[in-house]
Amino acid sequence: MQRRTITVSGIVQGVGFRPFVYSLASQLKLVGFVQNRSGQVSIEAEGSLTALDRFTEQLRSKAPALARIDRLSSHSIPVRHENHFQILASETTLDADVFVSPDMAMCADCRRELFDPADRRYRYPFLNCTQCGPRLTIIHRAPYDRVNTTMAAFEMCAACRAEYENPMDRRFHAQPIACPACGPRLQLLDEIAVPIESADPLASFVAEIKQGKIGALKGIGGYHLVCLANDDAVVNRLRQRKHRQQKPFAIMVRDCTQAAKWCRIDAAEQQRLLSPQRPIVCLRKRNEAVGISDAIAPGNAFLGVMLPYSPLHELLLDCVGDDPLVMTSGNRSDEPIAYQDADAAERLRGIADRFLVHDRPIRVRCDDSVTRVIAGRESPIRRSRGAAPMPITLPFHCPQPVLAVGGQRKNVFALATGTHAFLSHHIGDLDDLSALDSFQRDIGLYEQLFGITPRVLVHDLHPDYASTTYAIQRAKQEFLLAFAVQHHHSHLASCMAEHGIESDVIGVVFDGSGFGGDEAVWGGEFLIGGYRSFKRAAHLRPVRLPGGDKATKEPWRVALSYLTMASCDVEGWRSGINQAIGSNAVRIVQQMIDRGFNSPWTSSAGRLFDAVAAITGVRQTVHFEGQAAMELETLALQSDCAQTYALNTTDPVDTRP
Repeated sequence: MQRRTITVSGIVQGVGFRPFVYSLASQLKLVGFVQNRSGQVSIEAEGSLTALDRFTEQLRSKAPALARIDRLSSHSIPVRHENHFQILASETTLDADVFVSPDMAMCADCRRELFDPADRRYRYPFLNCTQCGPRLTIIHRAPYDRVNTTMAAFEMCAACRAEYENPMDRRFHAQPIACPACGPRLQLLDEIAVPIESADPLASFVAEIKQGKIGALKGIGGYHLVCLANDDAVVNRLRQRKHRQQKPFAIMVRDCTQAAKWCRIDAAEQQRLLSPQRPIVCLRKRNEAVGISDAIAPGNAFLGVMLPYSPLHELLLDCVGDDPLVMTSGNRSDEPIAYQDADAAERLRGIADRFLVHDRPIRVRCDDSVTRVIAGRESPIRRSRGAAPMPITLPFHCPQPVLAVGGQRKNVFALATGTHAFLSHHIGDLDDLSALDSFQRDIGLYEQLFGITPRVLVHDLHPDYASTTYAIQRAKQEFLLAFAVQHHHSHLASCMAEHGIESDVIGVVFDGSGFGGDEAVWGGEFLIGGYRSFKRAAHLRPVRLPGGDKATKEPWRVALSYLTMASCDVEGWRSGINQAIGSNAVRIVQQMIDRGFNSPWTSSAGRLFDAVAAITGVRQTVHFEGQAAMELETLALQSDCAQTYALNTTDPVDTRP
């Protein structure tokens, strides 16, 4: 007989790890205990040497799907001759990292219950277990116990309490546990958010959707706007009401078989569609994709597709049948997604014809994650629901706790301590006041949640970013060190950290714009360096950016600048766009370029793509960021031409030829 103490660190709380340990120990006839200790699981197991070896090996190999073991250590201790294995009450200490699991899609076991007429949770929209359901979006503070979540208002019935307290049940300590007798309920509201009496709110909501109405659906991390994706009239009506003229909508379909009707799906893409994270996956449209409105993703070779990830979504798609649904963020234009009921009723009034809501409050706004598979490898576009707040493991140790506040656009902040960096969910563009409020509030939540008090604040070099202002002001108030990082150096370092690289590298950093060390607008950079420093080894040849940020919305301006720089036939091209743009506007912009008035230099790769799109006649103005480049890519994907442009590896890299 031997006894071992085993410490397991990582995502091991709130994911059914203790019941798994209890069950495994029982199978192997071990005695001892398992206990949560602030982000770690402590185990003492006693039995034969063979059983202990199997136990230690299977802790890793058979861990619950949502668990992530970062470290597992063990050593022998004296035998105690106990006669049973038990789960001890959690113990809170201050010396261990705390991890919180992300919101995860409904698991297969819960799905079986959802559609089993004999089950007491049959067709209940809020069932979950330790392997699935809301986490981040319902938590107020650490530790992750029911009393600290938005489920605190729902007192468990006797049946749920029995499951919650049974170590052998898969709902043991599932904090969002609920059933029709004690949990959240659906409610139907009219177009001004006044309650409508309905025996079956979901069925009534679906009936309205099938009649061509637009619905607002309260989900896990916020509201979605929903309508039939095969109805041109309602999709265009949604665009008009939402003030989203051409930016693609995501769609939700029942399963991969349905998705394959409209999109080409390879094995890697199917794996992402079916993953517990359930992101929106950008899939290549089929040429014969009939049954999907062209207004969903106009001029785009891809469709953003996701499968149901909550019980409510599963029930919704079950009622709708084979019709695909638009499932887009509940907001106007580029505002953050609505997640609080009163705010949603106000902001979505005039867009939604019906609201399907529930009485479980959302604590943290969390958009859907977006991803794409390129050459068989995943390339995430937006890391949010299903991923946040999972940490990444750093290839170095942080000597002090750090808060990195992120950029102005598509903001994500990060908290780092030791060898872990906890990335936030997608916050949005900080130009919007409500996004800025969420940014400040959620930083406070993450600091409390993970027990991290930053001593260093890191911000972008750009002086006018709202995140930069926040970092500098907070550093002054709290006597912290504020540290500025050049935009493209941060891209380089991020890519290195993601892949665990420690040595210096050559980094090719292409993006839209970033404040350069010379105060020009960088964006097409070849950097040599690592975490501590970098050298700008080369960059795209700079051009004038007439009108500054306005040129990002009007690619023809950048095209005129590139043509002028390359000494091309500007007059011939100008005569072709004068009718569309107006000869006076074109003449004024030409003067701005010639004189350098309000025309900063830029080496941006994004602006190069914009210029090519405008020169080739793809698009002269855009309705959303990246539109011209996306439509240029769509045309490129249809071409079988294998020719490429010759490129001299000079500094700067000369695009004039």
